[in-house]
Amino acid sequence: MASAQADPSPETRQQQFEQGVAISLHLWLSLTVAVQASLGGPASEDKRDWFAGAVIDMFPSFVDLAKPRGANTSSTQRQQQQPRDPDADDIEATLLQVMWDEFETNVDDESEVEVADRILKARAHCAAGSFEYVEDLRRRWLATKGKAIEIHVEDGGDQETDWESDDDDDDDDDVQMDEAPALVAAPKERPPPEVDEDGFTKVTRKKR
Repeated sequence: MASAQADPSPETRQQQFEQGVAISLHLWLSLTVAVQASLGGPASEDKRDWFAGAVIDMFPSFVDLAKPRGANTSSTQRQQQQPRDPDADDIEATLLQVMWDEFETNVDDESEVEVADRILKARAHCAAGSFEYVEDLRRRWLATKGKAIEIHVEDGGDQETDWESDDDDDDDDDVQMDEAPALVAAPKERPPPEVDEDGFTKVTRKKR
């Protein structure tokens, strides 16, 4: 009789979680528009990859969590020392802050709530050793292949974004959807944003 399938390794769980975060950001329309419009400068795509790494670094690694704790440490002390995942509010705040600081984009449609929810769901599923949710995100991402973002400007300056089919694929500009999104490790320290006397972060230009 075949033995039960072994639980996924911590390395596999971490890899799947990282892909879940990267794909969640690639599915975020507000970020996709900012990248396509180069609102983060010529390196906007690289910034998105760094963005994913920064979000991943908010969570303790499954590999680190699997490392044995001190034998002389009580179970209560181990629980207190166990690193905790960020909550939805922390993730949402980080998403909005990076969008403003790095892409000069003020996200006011509350889409960051959905992105944070996807990230937390991917985390929970990977922690349980199930990767079907991440695979579902990957299928949704692959379904966007050959589509571009259409921006509708309404009266009053409001914008709406939709996916639209694009038969004329440009391999130089489009993300290769048959591969996993790239990840760039977030640096341990980033220079603090310049803040004026009123407490607002200074930027060179704002989203129109």
